[in-house]
Amino acid sequence: MNEGEILAELAAVLRERRCADPAESYVAALYAGGVELMAAKISEEAAEVVAAARTEGDQALIHESADLWFHTLVLLCHKNIAPQAVLAELRRRFGRSGLEEKAGRGK
Repeated sequence: MNEGEILAELAAVLRERRCADPAESYVAALYAGGVELMAAKISEEAAEVVAAARTEGDQALIHESADLWFHTLVLLCHKNIAPQAVLAELRRRFGRSGLEEKAGRGK
C-alpha cells in the first residue's frame, strides 16, 4: 500500500471496528465513548504535536502528528465523513489565500 492509499484503507478498518467489542478494540472503545471522548483524545494529541514541535525532534513530531491524524480519522468515521471529503476541501482551498478562504466561510 502506498501513502496515497493509506487514508482510504485506514477508514475501511475504522468502519469495520464499529462492530468490535470495546473491551478488545481501542477504536471500538473510542466509538463507545462518543464524540466527547474522541474530542478529548484529539485535544490531547494536538497538545502533544505542539509540545513535540517545540521541544522534541522531527521523529517525535511525525509520531505525534500520526496520532493526531488517526484520532481525527476516528471522529470523521464516527460522523460518517470519508477522509476524501477533507481531501476535497483541501483541494478546493489549494491556490487560494488563507485569509481569503477564511473570510469567505461565513458567506
